[in-house]
Amino acid sequence: MLNDAFPAARHPALIPLLIAGVLVMALASMSLGPVHLSETRILVALTGHGDAIARAILFELRLPRTLVALLVGAMLGLAGAVLQGYLRNPLAEPSVLGASNSAALGAVAAIYFGIADWNVAMLPLLSIALGLVALGLLFALAGRSESPLTLILAGIAVSTLAGAGISLALNLSSNPFAAMEIMAWLLGSIENRTMEHVWIALPCAALGIGLLLYDPRALDALSLGEDGARSLGVDLRRTRRRLLLGVAVGVGGAVAVSGSIGFIGLIVPHLVRPLTDRSPSAVLLPSLLGGSILLAGADILVRLIPTASELKLGVVTAFLGVPVFLVHLLRERRSW
Repeated sequence: MLNDAFPAARHPALIPLLIAGVLVMALASMSLGPVHLSETRILVALTGHGDAIARAILFELRLPRTLVALLVGAMLGLAGAVLQGYLRNPLAEPSVLGASNSAALGAVAAIYFGIADWNVAMLPLLSIALGLVALGLLFALAGRSESPLTLILAGIAVSTLAGAGISLALNLSSNPFAAMEIMAWLLGSIENRTMEHVWIALPCAALGIGLLLYDPRALDALSLGEDGARSLGVDLRRTRRRLLLGVAVGVGGAVAVSGSIGFIGLIVPHLVRPLTDRSPSAVLLPSLLGGSILLAGADILVRLIPTASELKLGVVTAFLGVPVFLVHLLRERRSW
């Protein structure tokens, strides 16, 4: 059934290698940092033995951080691949439809009004709620139109409105500490995450991934255009509703626990596409796994770079993403 839904990769070893890469990155994320933990020390700690310091570092600091990196990276990578296929635009990513900015606005509102201090779950919940509100606004602006161009234009309007709200909060913030906290959150980071953040992101990511991976062949049909997809029996309105809901819930939950992290959804599909048959459905699973690898690797990098304070993850992904994107854009632009 899975083989019928997802076409085989051009390189048969691609998916196994990516899965192995995820496992390697997870192990590296658990062992690398300011305090190095050897594989033996990790295994002893996993059995419930070993020293208390190793167990505290492993279970209270690094395990939640690793899980959040894998979940957020997978969600962003998959969302980018889906939107690039659905909108037939190689530059599409979650921010194109306003999902990232709207979720960020929810988090900023939670910080600005002090709602985030009520409970650790309030910031993510408000972030997800604003993502869903943005989805409703997107549907209202796009109306009954099934054109990707209409969705892009509506998404730009929603994203711009959310960005204006974020700027307004920063402009009106009378508390410099709140403004600093907002800025730090907007730069993106998964530092000091706990298992509570994992349990918040997990159901959102699971639901989002499930909705986005359901019926991937519809994306292939859409590559023929709206009329071609309709002639193949694709319900364009239902497909649009499913994909946008998956992006809103999944990306909203991811942004809620990690802050704004750019370029993952844009870069990863471009990195894996040459290794597939280039059909939209063939890029989905590799992008999901590649997103986990890239974000976990970037998080390891911010821990190892010697700085007075830990670099923000969004800054590192931007520095990594821009040159990679430009190289692949110049190399692949004639393939689209």
